[in-house]
Amino acid sequence: MPERPSDPHAPYAPYMRVLDALSADIRDGRIKHGERIPSESELCERFKVARETARRAVRVLRERGIVRTEWGKGTFVVDPAEPAREDGHQDSE
Repeated sequence: MPERPSDPHAPYAPYMRVLDALSADIRDGRIKHGERIPSESELCERFKVARETARRAVRVLRERGIVRTEWGKGTFVVDPAEPAREDGHQDSE
């Protein structure tokens, strides 16, 4: 995935702003392991972005193994000590 450009005048995709904020919230302990991250609609409201933008940021966190999504329940921060799923299956939204 593309990372934040080093040139401050380079284009910066809106999903990256959401991704950076969620990553910081998790890293700094504002959202702890096992806790649910804000829903797509909450992210849309907070960041004034489209649903697909919020969804993309969460998808990147899921691909990095930082969160897992449980259908009908939400998306939760993964405990780094938690073993990876043996079947390799990612829960979907």
